[in-house]
Amino acid sequence: MTPRRRATLRDIAAALDLSVNTVSRALAGKDAVSAETRERVRAEADRLGYVPNTMARSLVLQNAMTIGLVITNPSNPFYTRLISAIEERGRVHGYSLMLMVTEDSVDNERRVVEELMRWGVDGVLAVPVQDGAEHWDRLRKSGVPVVLLNRDLPGLDTDLVGVDYRDSARRATGLLVDGGARDLYLLEEDLDISPVAERIRGFRAVLDERGIAVGADRIIRVPTRRREASSQPWDPVDSYAIGRELAGRVGPGSAVLAGNDYFALGLYRAFTEHGLRIPRDVAVAGHGDHPFAAYLGPPLTTVRLPAARVGATGVDRLLERMAGEGAPETTLFPAELIVRESATGTEAG
Repeated sequence: MTPRRRATLRDIAAALDLSVNTVSRALAGKDAVSAETRERVRAEADRLGYVPNTMARSLVLQNAMTIGLVITNPSNPFYTRLISAIEERGRVHGYSLMLMVTEDSVDNERRVVEELMRWGVDGVLAVPVQDGAEHWDRLRKSGVPVVLLNRDLPGLDTDLVGVDYRDSARRATGLLVDGGARDLYLLEEDLDISPVAERIRGFRAVLDERGIAVGADRIIRVPTRRREASSQPWDPVDSYAIGRELAGRVGPGSAVLAGNDYFALGLYRAFTEHGLRIPRDVAVAGHGDHPFAAYLGPPLTTVRLPAARVGATGVDRLLERMAGEGAPETTLFPAELIVRESATGTEAG
């Protein structure tokens, strides 16, 4: 079957014996066209299945009305919420969203930046791989504003909107220490990215302040699967294997803070199989407040990340830069500590 040709303004004009200019003004709701003519034009447009050519309009107006969004992996629940917030906020201002995924590969990121330049997007929101800023700087110097989300690039003179991960780790670690923990572990990703570095700093800061030794073996880096497959940012099997080894070392007065709730999920199974009780024998806390966190046994104490707030603010900041307003600034939002039974033995939030 031959594909049906896309209906144009000329098709509508020919069917109604009107000029293309009149049809265009009628569809745009211009006052110079009578209500009767506008109604006839709209009815014929519906009959023909006419859809405005946004790309052609962009060429005329030199404005794509499109925001590029570059993220590392859409299956991360944080980024799922981030995407929704950005799309919603952009739509309010008449902007469409072009989503690009890098899988934490700098080669993919460079290719994505080139594609965004070719498409002529109006601005870009990006979660960078954090392996070089030259391609981002080239995009910015071409006249396309860039606002970074969740991860910093110190070599790039642009805005950053994200989460205060140092504070989130401080608060979670402080809760564990206040509950009596003195033998603490931190499970983190093996990626060299700013959220991980900031959580490690927050964890260390609390223990230093409380006079608790932090040995090198207390900060454990968990292999990430994102370099191998795009289907899942983390896999509980990695932390499960680590948890089985930890189970022989931990006991009353021990606690583990996980950099994400998937790591905590693996720990739960390993500790339970070893006969350890959470939190009586070992307290556990996570990061992310993923949907399953409240339904674990016991419910998981975790940190709820302000993904929607980061996304909406990122769009607002980008629109300001697209309008030539303001100077680059950094905005880090606090996370919310959700206290449940895994860290205290009582439900508190």
